[in-house]
Amino acid sequence: MSGSPGPSGFATWRETILERSMSVIEWPFVLLQRVFGIRHMPYFFVLPNMVLFTIFVFVPVLLAIGYAFTGGTHLLLWERPFVGFENFRTLLACESYLDPGTCELDLFWTAVGNTAWYTVFNASGTLIVSLITALVLNRLLTGKGFFRAVFFYPVLLSPVVVALVWKWFLARNGLLNALLVELTGERIIFLLEVMWARFWVVYVSIWFHMGFYTMIILAGLQAIPRDIYEAAMIDGTTRWRQFWGLTLPLLMPNLLVVLVLLLIRSVQVFDEAWVLTDGGGPGTANTFVVQFIYETAFATDVRLYGLASAASVLMGLALLLMTLAQLWLGKKTEV
Repeated sequence: MSGSPGPSGFATWRETILERSMSVIEWPFVLLQRVFGIRHMPYFFVLPNMVLFTIFVFVPVLLAIGYAFTGGTHLLLWERPFVGFENFRTLLACESYLDPGTCELDLFWTAVGNTAWYTVFNASGTLIVSLITALVLNRLLTGKGFFRAVFFYPVLLSPVVVALVWKWFLARNGLLNALLVELTGERIIFLLEVMWARFWVVYVSIWFHMGFYTMIILAGLQAIPRDIYEAAMIDGTTRWRQFWGLTLPLLMPNLLVVLVLLLIRSVQVFDEAWVLTDGGGPGTANTFVVQFIYETAFATDVRLYGLASAASVLMGLALLLMTLAQLWLGKKTEV
């Protein structure tokens, strides 16, 4: 009886379809290999990524550098007059860099100061919390996978969603104030007081990102041979001395990677802080450099693209110098 094929016939039919599909996908690569040779094939696999990198990273960087040397309010680069280093002079014109009030652009230097203190507290706090969390997770005998997922889960969320949830939690009539009223009869306006607002911006950032850095440090901890610790225990070395003499030096490459990533992300802070504090408030207490760039270029009636681009270039140079300094210090420490 002719009808649908049996199990063996269906398997043969499926394999035939797969082979033909693969041959259709394969023939362009076979043709490229014949024309350019097998030694040049890796470049074709890298090419799509390089095209995307060029369009969305390299070209915007070149455009930002170009805009930094132009003035006016026109959007198109060829319609903007060349002004040389005038935008940089405007940004750097200060009698005292420690007093933003003496600067021509006091808001920029206020943002620089805010970014500096945020970077110090956020980077150091996240590094310490991530290290402690990784050490605890590394010693867990049961439930290690569950707690890894718990700590890593916030990283998967959108920064805007995280900021909105915490903003609701810290609001005047939010959950935390409801608890305080029950316990003390008083409420604290967390996001309208400077010190509290700064504290919560750093706290939320640590809570949000520490899971990612914990996984990096945990990977480094698990790569350390257990024989080293067993030998140290036989010699009577205390756990504290094991940490300072064995764990920390062997973990230094991972900690260096974490520190570099933390500094880059801290200097570029914008979205979660901007949403959490309603645009950098109270006042300018949480106004950071990226927010200054965004508002200068897009959120004012007179859009100063050149000034914003110059600030972007200065921020990029600062990040480059900090990264190079950390890499140099890491190599020196390793040696």
